[in-house]
Amino acid sequence: MPDWSPLLPGTALWALALYLPLSAPLARLEQALGEGPLDERLQQVTLIVSSLLLALVVGLITDLVLSWALGPAWASSLGLMAVLASLLWALADRSREPGA
Repeated sequence: MPDWSPLLPGTALWALALYLPLSAPLARLEQALGEGPLDERLQQVTLIVSSLLLALVVGLITDLVLSWALGPAWASSLGLMAVLASLLWALADRSREPGA
């Protein structure tokens, strides 16, 4: 049985880096949930869980591809750089908002 533990840090980093960009397209799900029978609290839980699962799955796929191409250590390092870059982009975008 293969040992998946070297992929865990890279997967978590890629999931974190991809969480916000991937949760933006979930507007259709949010709209469908708003029209459904669930109360607002369950709608929020469903949206959070679905966006986390989407980010984890895409993070795992990204880490697997990069680990195969570059090695697990490089994939994790690139994941860390992606997290830091997305944080810097978010901070830069926030400073451009009026009243910030």
